[in-house]
Parts: sequence; structure tokens; C-alpha cells
Amino acid sequence: MTILIPSYEPDERLIGLIRDLRAVTDTSILIVDDGSGEAYSGIFQSAREAGCTVLTHEDNRGKGSALKTGFNYIKQSGDADVVVCADSDGQHLPKDILRVAGEARSRRRHIVLGSRHFTGKVPLRSRFGNSATRLVYAYATGVPIQDTQTGLRGFSNDMLDWLCRIPGERFEYEMNMLLASKSAGYRTVEVPIDTVYLDDNKSSHFRPLADSARIYFPFVKFGLSSIVSAALDFMLLLLLQWMTANLLFSVVGARVVSSAINYAMNRKFVFGGGAKRGNGRSLPRYYALAATILLFNYVLLYSFNETIGIPLLAAKLLTEGLLFLFSYWWQRKYVY
Repeated sequence: MTILIPSYEPDERLIGLIRDLRAVTDTSILIVDDGSGEAYSGIFQSAREAGCTVLTHEDNRGKGSALKTGFNYIKQSGDADVVVCADSDGQHLPKDILRVAGEARSRRRHIVLGSRHFTGKVPLRSRFGNSATRLVYAYATGVPIQDTQTGLRGFSNDMLDWLCRIPGERFEYEMNMLLASKSAGYRTVEVPIDTVYLDDNKSSHFRPLADSARIYFPFVKFGLSSIVSAALDFMLLLLLQWMTANLLFSVVGARVVSSAINYAMNRKFVFGGGAKRGNGRSLPRYYALAATILLFNYVLLYSFNETIGIPLLAAKLLTEGLLFLFSYWWQRKYVY
């Protein structure tokens, strides 16, 4: 087993974590100094003297980049059956790190999450940030996870190649990992751990605005893909309706074109083409969903426009609004 600790501008809590780990295990500890600079060289030298391997980035690249540097090193050395990632600020207790390691060893090809339950005194930004991300993630994937932002995670060594390919250089990397796991054939499992915050989490290098934007960007891509295809579908509907005066033909024709473009964007832009589920599996599932949506689209649009008498523009907007949430959730959960 290797314990991987990405670290940027650490304090003595990193040395305390190493000392506490050494008291309960002699496993390998790999630390990645993510461009902390000369002022922190003494701390990393102390880590070396305690028997840790320390890799150094000349400049600060971000947590995701530091993790991937560590994964690459472990992959090349080939001496770890399990890798556990932990933060350097003392928030992860040695007993919890070892629990996650044991779970990763028994559940290969799983992402093992050390899951905090945010009881007791928790900084407001930490409680709010995780709650918001948890809700958005559950909605986007259909998979409820208690702690989407935990830095305590365990992996079997056969996942290292995949971990090195996941996009993202900073805090968004850990969210991208969760979003990409299902399509790559990996599951997640949570192990309850203690919630530890020191000095209201002041040592955290998380930037609320910039890093939150990076974390939520995958969800923004989902939305952009849906908006582009919906706009195209809407324009084609109006054009075909003007040309043919046939509502059924207009709805079907517009949806065939827009769905093909939406599928291509989801495969290429939203999911980055990294899904193991190829076109042979995802394409039939996508068009089965598209056919279902098409049926409801026509029924609702016909009801609103021709039965109730709502103008076509308003009827189309109302119909798409009702179907958007269902379509969005189903694609993420069952298609890709």
C-alpha cells in the first residue's frame, strides 16, 4: 500500500500526520510538493527524514495535477496493491486512512470514499459547499453520495492508468473522477470517517469562487449541450412547420436532427470520449430514450397547442421545460 499526500504550503500538521501514521503502520508514504517554494523546504526535508518519498513541482499546478504526478510515480514503481490519498492538513485520522485502505483492498475497481457526515461544529462554507455539490451530483447522476468533496480516497492499483487520464488539474479533478467512474466501469463505496476541522479549516487552499466554478463546470457542460440541441430543435420545428404545416413531421424531423447532434456532443464534449461503454451500447439506449421523449413531446405539444390553444412558441417552451429534467437525469444514469 502507498499513502499519497498532495501538499501545498503545509504547516507542522503534515509532520504530525506522518508521525501518527508511522506509529500505526510502516507502509510507504509518498508526498507531492505542489510548488510550495523554498519557504516550506524544511517541512518537506523533515518528511524525507521520516522516511517519506517527496516529489516536487517547481510551480503550483493544482491538487489534481499533484495527484496525477503521484499516481504516475506509483504506477511506474509498481510496488503498491492499493493507493490511499489523504490531505496534508491533519483532517484525516490514521485509523480512517487505514480503514479506507482495507476497504480498497477488498473492493477492487471501486473508488472508496472516506465519507464525512458533517455533524458537530463544521465551518459554514464547508457544510454549504458539500451540501450543494451533493445535491447537484445526485441530480446529475442519480447516485447519492454523502461526501463528494472528500480528499480521503482509496483505489486498487489496476485503476492507476484511468486515474492518470481523468481531465482536471485542480480541485475539479476529484469531481471529474466521480462523474467519469460509472462510464469507466468503476463503482463508488463510502466508508464513514470522523469529521475533523482545525481552526475553522483556515489552512484549506480551496478558493470558493474559482474552484467552485471548476467543480461545477462538468454540470455546466451538460446544460450547454442540452441548450444547444434544444435551440436547434426549436428552430427546426418552426422552420419545418412553416414549410409543411404538418406538426407531426415537424416534431419528428426536428428531433431526429437535434438528437443526433446532442448525442455527438455528449460523447465528445460532455464525457470527453472516455467512456468504456461504446456506441454499440450507448447509442441504442440514447435513441430509446429519444423515442420516448419524442412520443411525450408530441403528445404534450399537441395537447398544449391544438387542444388547449396555447401558441406554438409557448407550447414548445412549456413542453421542453417539463421533459428536460427527466431526459437529463436518464441520460446521465442509464445512457453513458
